[in-house]
Amino acid sequence: MHAMQYTFTLPADYPMDVIRERVARTGHLLDDWPGLGLKAYLVRERGKDGSPVNQYAPFYLWHTVEGMNSFLWDGAFQRPTDDFGRPAVRQWTGLAYEEGDAAGSPARVAVVRRRPVPDGVPLSEVAADAVRETGRSAAVDGALLAAAVVDTACWELVQFSLHAGEAPDGVKGEVFQVLHLSEPGRGLLTRGRQW
Repeated sequence: MHAMQYTFTLPADYPMDVIRERVARTGHLLDDWPGLGLKAYLVRERGKDGSPVNQYAPFYLWHTVEGMNSFLWDGAFQRPTDDFGRPAVRQWTGLAYEEGDAAGSPARVAVVRRRPVPDGVPLSEVAADAVRETGRSAAVDGALLAAAVVDTACWELVQFSLHAGEAPDGVKGEVFQVLHLSEPGRGLLTRGRQW
């Protein structure tokens, strides 16, 4: 499993309905993309759910690298690049993936938590803890799924979860509204730890 995200931070007065209309019009285009586990079309708005910014920030889980590369290099990624400029595309290697009890429900909210991999702790312990945290996140009432991914270039650990309702109490991280969920290969994402 590979994860990918890019973000477009928009002006404070940007009309976020423009993004909503864009996703309503084009979100379905990845509903059958080969190699894609899922794409969550995420937004957050300044002043809502603690967000300091307006942001469009799609998050992807890929079950093949070929699918990800095809998306980036064969033209689909060109559309948002043409409209908003070329963003940095973050990529992470998968550590864990779990389905939640609300797996068949529509996704309403996503939570993305980023933190550094701590120095002085064996990497095997960090990875095992990420697997356990993914299981706990997926077990929260109303969770659709949870994943843990890592960027070993900057040693950043990311926990990602989707929820059918509001963000669960006590969940740490950035809260996003899910505008659409494309999930053509979600069933092909390997559950449990990724090694």
